[in-house]
Amino acid sequence: MNENNLLDCIEIETSSPAKRSIIWLHGLGADGNDFAPITTELNLPTNSGLRFIFPHAPIMPVTINNGYEMRAWFDIYGFSFDSRIDTDGIAQSVRHVERLIKREVDRGIDNRNIILAGFSQGAAIALTTGLSHATPLCGVIALSGFLPLAGEVLSTASSANRQLPIFLAHGTEDPIVPYALGKATQAALTQAGYNIDWHSYPMPHSVCAEEIHDIGTWLKDIIAGQKKQNPA
Repeated sequence: MNENNLLDCIEIETSSPAKRSIIWLHGLGADGNDFAPITTELNLPTNSGLRFIFPHAPIMPVTINNGYEMRAWFDIYGFSFDSRIDTDGIAQSVRHVERLIKREVDRGIDNRNIILAGFSQGAAIALTTGLSHATPLCGVIALSGFLPLAGEVLSTASSANRQLPIFLAHGTEDPIVPYALGKATQAALTQAGYNIDWHSYPMPHSVCAEEIHDIGTWLKDIIAGQKKQNPA
């Protein structure tokens, strides 16, 4: 972490100057390198002007892994529906992402051109930040994750992102974050009126080629302006 309390990040620009930014959050125990190869695998137009930002989560002890220290966005006590939630850790990670959003705005990227993405724990933080952010964002990609504290987050969600496009995906054979948690998140968001693109794949807690293709298609539609929320 640098002197401005910004997380250390890997940055990749598909073309210059950058017109849009994607802040992509890795899963538990990984780091920003985990999803860096996806920048080419998405097969986006060479003139898309995307800046990919892959931050490294802080290192902390994780309860579900016997207190072993690893990169994590928040502590995990369990993956059942009634497991205790690390509210303080989630709030801190949301603040980290908010700082990264602000830096992008300071670097000339309109907030409506900023996408949040994440896998597993990273998906939880991307969703929580996107739904609560005070100004309208471009979209959220949440892979193999869930929305912790869904009732609280949705009841206090920002009106600026009520029309936020959300790509939500989960593996039907996921043994880590159960498919039922992903479906419950999709149901809660749909019931709350959010614009959900739901995808399921016959895979475990991972990413597959079909999913990467679908994300690329979704991003191409975003870039082409076919998926956007109404100005707030």
